[in-house]
Amino acid sequence: MATGTESSERLEAGGIPVDKSSRRVRSMFASIAGKYDLLNHLLSLNIDRLWRRFTTRTVPPEPGVPVLDCCTGTADLALAYDRAGRGLSPVIGSDFCHEMLRLGNSKVRGAGASDRVTLIEADTQRLPLPGDTFGVVTVAFGLRNVSDTARGIDEMVRVARPGGKVAILEFSRPRGPLLGRLYLFFFRRILPRIGQAIAPNSDRAYHYLPTSVLQFPDGQEMLDLLAARGLTELRQHPLTFGIATLYVGTKPRRGPRG
Repeated sequence: MATGTESSERLEAGGIPVDKSSRRVRSMFASIAGKYDLLNHLLSLNIDRLWRRFTTRTVPPEPGVPVLDCCTGTADLALAYDRAGRGLSPVIGSDFCHEMLRLGNSKVRGAGASDRVTLIEADTQRLPLPGDTFGVVTVAFGLRNVSDTARGIDEMVRVARPGGKVAILEFSRPRGPLLGRLYLFFFRRILPRIGQAIAPNSDRAYHYLPTSVLQFPDGQEMLDLLAARGLTELRQHPLTFGIATLYVGTKPRRGPRG
């Protein structure tokens, strides 16, 4: 259940639910694809690289067991998992934005990982992949863009193998009174102006970002959602004073048939 403070923050984010229709999200990311990596690293002061590295160390790949990175964008986390697995674990990255995947494929080729990292165009809500397959299923800063969050999580759980891990790296809201206020000010007032100046677009992508974050579940609310989708052994790891959080759950192993 959201606290009074959390409810207030969500009202401040606009009150009206953000438009996360597939058409709008796909168009928005296509319009900023060319500046996406630059803005990510600039606005996070490169800390996003450390968050991805933390993810691969906290939820490491198993040699020979495939990894799936949903909403892979330009393949940063997919490539981080390829490095973490030393090329011994095949990695698939999925995204429904063709322009982002085009840039991701260029990065995969540049890293000499084309034989190990495969990018596919697919919606996280309808993954064209077999169930019970992947040892690790991840998403970094993408789940909040899926129009039906529960359906996206269900698909991630479906394709994970029993005993496999589902890892969700997402922005969250610092809870400290001073840091929380500074974060909200930067996120709602400064970030959209920087984003629009560097990557002008008609979709107001960097106004969408803070609104989508502030309206998305985090902390215990996210853990409750993951539990409701069937994941167990749930953990959360707040990063950089709670600006981002890594959530990890396990797909239960099947019991013996009776």
